[in-house]
Amino acid sequence: MDVIDKLGRAEFVERFGRLFEHSPWVAEEAWADRPFGDADELFEAMRSALYRAPRERQLALIRAHPDLAGRAAIEGSLTDSSRREQASAGLDRLTPAEYEAFTRTNAAYRERFGFPFVVCVREHTKESILRVAAERLEHTHDEEVRVALEEIAKIARLRLGDVL
Repeated sequence: MDVIDKLGRAEFVERFGRLFEHSPWVAEEAWADRPFGDADELFEAMRSALYRAPRERQLALIRAHPDLAGRAAIEGSLTDSSRREQASAGLDRLTPAEYEAFTRTNAAYRERFGFPFVVCVREHTKESILRVAAERLEHTHDEEVRVALEEIAKIARLRLGDVL
């Protein structure tokens, strides 16, 4: 942790800014909480930055995530982390029927909540992702913002483990 604690703001953001999809501001905010005793404290600083952010900034973070098995995946414009994560759940190997199910689910979810369905895919299979999405479509908007932020924190925690 000494090496991490000694990083300047720019170097810290360069190293950890990608943990939160297209949202390096989370790492930038967490940098001020140094020194970190261990990886858990580092993660908690980032998680705290996420939760103390204004609601609009949180929503922008949720919206920065790609649809699962969506256009970005097909075009090849996913971040490296997202590409690996989606592949880990088999989302890069969908049958036409499965692709259609994801397309319908993504559209219904965006229509209902105004942001993409976010789930920590490393904890799921393609079947369980669709099941969880159907369950979450029953949430209120506020419930779903809370759950999406929790899922983003899980994703970031796993990504932090990859970086460290």
